Amino acid sequence: MQRRVVVTGIGLISPHGNDNDRVFDALMRGESAIRMWGEESGTSMVAAVVDFDVSEWFSKQQLSGVDRVSQFAVAAAQRALEDAELADLADPERCGVYFGSGMGGAKAIEDGFAAYFGHRRLPPLSVVAFMCNAPAAHIAMRHKITGPVLTYSVACASSAIALGEAMRAIARGEIDVAVAGGAEALVQPGVMQVWRAMKVLATPDPNNPALSCKPFSTERSGLVLAEGAAVLLLESLESAQARGARIYAELAGYAVRCDAYHLTKPDIDGQVRTLRVALRDAGLTPAQIGYCNAHGTATRLGDVVEAAALQVIWGEHLAQLRVGSTKSMHGHMLGAAGAMEAAITALSLYKRAIPAHLCGAPPDPECALSLVGAQGESAPTLEAAISNSFAFGGTNATLVLRRVGSDVLEARKSSS
Repeated sequence: MQRRVVVTGIGLISPHGNDNDRVFDALMRGESAIRMWGEESGTSMVAAVVDFDVSEWFSKQQLSGVDRVSQFAVAAAQRALEDAELADLADPERCGVYFGSGMGGAKAIEDGFAAYFGHRRLPPLSVVAFMCNAPAAHIAMRHKITGPVLTYSVACASSAIALGEAMRAIARGEIDVAVAGGAEALVQPGVMQVWRAMKVLATPDPNNPALSCKPFSTERSGLVLAEGAAVLLLESLESAQARGARIYAELAGYAVRCDAYHLTKPDIDGQVRTLRVALRDAGLTPAQIGYCNAHGTATRLGDVVEAAALQVIWGEHLAQLRVGSTKSMHGHMLGAAGAMEAAITALSLYKRAIPAHLCGAPPDPECALSLVGAQGESAPTLEAAISNSFAFGGTNATLVLRRVGSDVLEARKSSS
């Protein structure tokens, strides 16, 4: 019998800050963390960056060979464990780390090339700093986690897949606890320029750069890159109940499917398959889902395809599905995006409130969705939600989260 899996801890390192409630409140108010970036080098771009004091987490000696992406990961994992009140892992072999990162240690790579072409000594720990599995390894070492420690690098779907695979491992009984999420620290000069060369980045809004990411709007011009990390502490329901843990939400369903079509152009059939299987995995119908934290990157084609896929699955119930893209406020964290948005969706269910969706007006008629407005909404009847992550390479992932029922809450109270 498959075990139920719940979220008992959330750790965020985000452009909006690191406190869960403050981050969520900012998103409810429709506050954007997107700003102008790179102006000192003559570059006019927008991005969302993290204000991060590394000294809170690492000594100078510990920082040798630890890229910014791993620093974010360690901090977010620590915050998630503390949030779950699970500082001591009873059985480290029954715990796993499931992590996603699309680009790994981007700063270490850039610094290495700069040293090479500048005829300077290359940092000897460059390889271990930029390898994609470094963030997961650092988390495991810091907390002595000896179960499975796995890294998924699947572009924008990386950390959503990490969460889904962690959920499956717990459900099958392979482990009881998972530190699952993702990190990305790609706001670096070279990385930003190669993304710019693809012509997928947003044009800075001339009146207010904070409003440059405009998913599902006729005025959208592209995505805004961001950095950050999000970690969710996942447990079996039995484990959470046994220790009287607070439960944010149940991770009830997951699917990953590939378009097998094009490296950068999304395909409606692949997204439809993903959504259909995820709902089936959760045992829910489209009509039972009240909120979709959309992939919504604000690219011309991507938004239209996602809207069309939702239309196919929801059909006559589409008008009742509230849709928003929190990327409009925190930007696109690539490999960390799925985890960040899943964390926000879990908080949305827990608080029964739906974050704002900025810059959705004027809405694109080709994206006929029931978009959340520039201020968040109270959602007293919200019971279930989805979070979409559709990646370059054609891999799509959808997570289905459900508010915990009264049976779970009563069991928690009785065991507290």
